Amino acid sequence: MERSGSNIVHQDHHTSSKEGIGQSGVERRTDTSPSVSEAFRFQASPPANMVWIPGGSFLMGSHDFYPEERPVRRATVEGFWMDVHPVTNAQFRDFVDATGYVTVAERTPDPRNYPGIDLAQLVPGSLVFRRPSGPVDLRDYRAWWVYLPGAAWHCPEGPGSTIAGREHHPVVHVAYEDALAYAAWTGKALPTEAEWEFAARGGLEGATYVWGNEFAPGGRMMANTWQGDFPWQNLKIDGYEGTSPVGAFPPNGYGLFDMAGNVWEWTIDTYAPHGHTASDPPCCVEQQQAGSPDQIHDDKTDAQIEFKVVKGGSHLCAPNYCLRYRPAARQGLATDTSACHVGFRCVIRSK
Repeated sequence: MERSGSNIVHQDHHTSSKEGIGQSGVERRTDTSPSVSEAFRFQASPPANMVWIPGGSFLMGSHDFYPEERPVRRATVEGFWMDVHPVTNAQFRDFVDATGYVTVAERTPDPRNYPGIDLAQLVPGSLVFRRPSGPVDLRDYRAWWVYLPGAAWHCPEGPGSTIAGREHHPVVHVAYEDALAYAAWTGKALPTEAEWEFAARGGLEGATYVWGNEFAPGGRMMANTWQGDFPWQNLKIDGYEGTSPVGAFPPNGYGLFDMAGNVWEWTIDTYAPHGHTASDPPCCVEQQQAGSPDQIHDDKTDAQIEFKVVKGGSHLCAPNYCLRYRPAARQGLATDTSACHVGFRCVIRSK
């Protein structure tokens, strides 16, 4: 069962697929936010398929959920444009067709990042979710994650799979470097964590979710998340087993789609744990890329891989394991990591 995503408008400004989503008229700003008309101080017309985020001050983080979200602090961002939805398979395909770009998942992993590993295990691939047949120990993420050779953005479930019919779904299996390359090609950038969170809140100061404080107001599912007992029972109340087409759920107050659930999104900020400790278990975003199809390698300390903040949660987030489809939620992800639930969107700053 899939919604049609009928609010998708085929009008991308630089791709041959002409794909995107029209801007919503819903606006709920905080009193400190400048007027939308200020968007035109630097540009005569809005970029296609982007929304002006007016900027302002807001309370960032949360005291109510996970340690890494603390402390709540006041942050300020300048106005900027943001993609109305995550970058899609069709948009990323146009980038690859135009440039010949090869993603991190399609390259042989660098042995310097995996000290002591058997070089025969270093094969191109990415992390793929495998739903177990029954309840498992939630302390061992290897019960549902597998490093699959051949998995990449164009074959998200591995060799033999395809993105045909999923052109309007968010592109996945993109590492940080891949997102930067796409952003540069479009003349855009990746958002900071503060920009992303401010935009996700849509003018709702302190709300739990991007749409308010109630998870499913009036029984309506507002985002693509996991319903059921993660990782083995997916009730699909929202209609989706995996990713969903961009725009399948309502936009937030700034007219942005999929700022909660569907796929995690890269930001440019290096991950600082705040209240998080090394002993805390990982969430549904794994902290390292694997080097073999049957083992996730955790020992990468010598490689000094940088971790970036990812935001928004994904279709794999569930209250019993990872209630992170909230604007304050955050995780650190190694920059060389790609997975079947990690994507991105871009911004243009006014100065």
